[in-house]
Amino acid sequence: MRAGVAGGILSTVAVAGASASANAAEPVTQTLELPTLTADLSVQVARSADATQLAAANYELQAERDAAAAQAAKQAKADLAEAKKKAEARKKAAEEARKAAAERAARDAERETLSASVGTDTSVTTPASGSVGTVISFLKAQLGDAYVMGATGPNAWDCSSLVQAAFRQVGVDLPRVSQDQSMVGTEVSLSNLQVGDILYWGGKGSAYHTGVYIGNGQYLDAANPSKGVVIQDLSGYPASGAVRVL
Repeated sequence: MRAGVAGGILSTVAVAGASASANAAEPVTQTLELPTLTADLSVQVARSADATQLAAANYELQAERDAAAAQAAKQAKADLAEAKKKAEARKKAAEEARKAAAERAARDAERETLSASVGTDTSVTTPASGSVGTVISFLKAQLGDAYVMGATGPNAWDCSSLVQAAFRQVGVDLPRVSQDQSMVGTEVSLSNLQVGDILYWGGKGSAYHTGVYIGNGQYLDAANPSKGVVIQDLSGYPASGAVRVL
């Protein structure tokens, strides 16, 4: 009986051990389940993406506005500077026009005085003060000087050197020869001559003689070797044209 009980116990232990061995040989597998993306979470992600995109767009728009504002300020500054420049130019032009008008009025008054005072008297007199008067005064101071072709003073002249020297007294730099002197200044009609106008004989640009109108139908010039520097009547030797530089 003892042998039978012992055998049964041993069989039971053997079966249990075999079962344990079999269970130990099988691998253990564990499954982890990820949380499911819910509809609410999807909406939150989408809203976050939209918010980020909107913020980027707003930032870009603000940057563009800042750049536009800076450009507008720069342009406004440039426009203001240009406006000031134009205003100064207009002011300067108006002042120069006023000054030129005053000078013209003074010269016209001076010419009238000279025209009234100049007759056939060839003596040296001092005309009214001013640029035209200075020119006429210088010319009359040379009366009686010799005419020598190519001479430039102080005691001998040719026609164009005398005219050039006279106007140099008032800061007017005339060309040396008659042809070029006939091209300077403003062309004036022989019927509208004023004291101080430069007379020329020959074609404009090809003149062969020049002198200066002194009023009352007379002019002063370095005439020729036989006459020297004299005052003559235009009626005896009409000029071809005239120019005005004062």
